[in-house]
Amino acid sequence: MINIDRDKIQLSNNMGAVRVKVKLTNAIDEELVKRGLLNPNLLRVCEAEALIDTGAVRTAIPVEVCEHLGLRIRSQEIAKYADGRQETVGLTGPIIIEIEGRETIEAAMVLGDIVLIGQTVLETLDLLVDCKNQRLVPNPENPERAVLRV
Repeated sequence: MINIDRDKIQLSNNMGAVRVKVKLTNAIDEELVKRGLLNPNLLRVCEAEALIDTGAVRTAIPVEVCEHLGLRIRSQEIAKYADGRQETVGLTGPIIIEIEGRETIEAAMVLGDIVLIGQTVLETLDLLVDCKNQRLVPNPENPERAVLRV
């Protein structure tokens, strides 16, 4: 479930919103390239500016990004917004999400018109939000690489 309010995203554009460059890769394509079953020129990748939303749990991508990456919708899930509304949205196949030189793989919800990065990616990549300077920073306890908590 993702918890966002589209109206508040528009307001936050002028109030210290943290935006970062993100590279999204179709994880199935990458695996096929590694196995020699897909020409590397056919690897589907998308680079975009993403909004970091510490109130959101999951990652969300617009339908256009989903289509560009050639992702399959694996299931339908319920997205719950901050104002209590709920909506059924598609959940994609695996995407490699790369931010600040760190990467993880996860499914994304298909909704909205921006790439939205939620807590699961931040936790997995061990990145913290520096709101004052409007950026992401590595966890000072693990500056060189992400450390996964069990």
